[in-house]
Amino acid sequence: MKRASFFVLFISLIGCSCASQQRATFHPSASSPAVESKAPKNSAQVIHVFVALCDNVNQGIVPVAPTLGNGDDPQRNLYWGAAFGVKTFFDRNTDWQPVAINSSSSKSSSVVLDRVAYKYRKANAFLVAEAYRGLYIRQATEDFLAAASGTPGESLAVSVNGIQTELQLGGSSDLIAYAGHDGLMDFQLTSVPKKRDDQQRAAIILACAGKSYFADALRTTGAKPLLWTTNLMAPEAYILSAAVDGWLNHETDEQIRMRAAKAYDRYQHCGMKSANTLFATGW
Repeated sequence: MKRASFFVLFISLIGCSCASQQRATFHPSASSPAVESKAPKNSAQVIHVFVALCDNVNQGIVPVAPTLGNGDDPQRNLYWGAAFGVKTFFDRNTDWQPVAINSSSSKSSSVVLDRVAYKYRKANAFLVAEAYRGLYIRQATEDFLAAASGTPGESLAVSVNGIQTELQLGGSSDLIAYAGHDGLMDFQLTSVPKKRDDQQRAAIILACAGKSYFADALRTTGAKPLLWTTNLMAPEAYILSAAVDGWLNHETDEQIRMRAAKAYDRYQHCGMKSANTLFATGW
């Protein structure tokens, strides 16, 4: 499995390096009283993860194995159903309990192909992840930034040991994460939503050179960059898991960054010196 992961990393790095290096430009979205509703608050901590499925055809990457790079097949996709994909990794993580989702998504089933929810066993916290069809990587990016700005999201009913809980997603989330190919290497955003309220949301961006490509957009949303990347990398779920654990344990931003670097070195065997420079926190 480790050898396979290393191979995937090698291919992923090539894919990112072949992407367009043009920086995205955009204009902040104009504010309108009609759309300035505030995101409702949750009684529990909520983490909302936006995953753009790896896609050989529709993303600017060097193709990976066909089963891993089929952006229409979440169950075998590199970033979702593969060994280190978000769904598989959290399914196997004993700190997280998979919970039943009792409400349908308002997002088109042709855009979001799968959605999972987990309850953290050590605290009153939930993680909800959505798998976007690879073709819709732009939509995944825009939805992530909208959530980071505080734009209200969906209401999600989940059952934990037979007890139903209502979760508010999107801008109601305390921590918002994006994982997948850095689509901003391939396309430009025409606008980015401005920060809507005074809530301090944290953001994780696991994509090649995320700090360089997402900085202007994330600053506009008002979200705080808890963890992002400085160079080419494989955005696999062990990084997300390590960072979320540190965040739930109320660790410092630097401790969370170091958690991510150690997890990356553990699975990729790249050496702590390289892993340490790959991850950043703050501006």
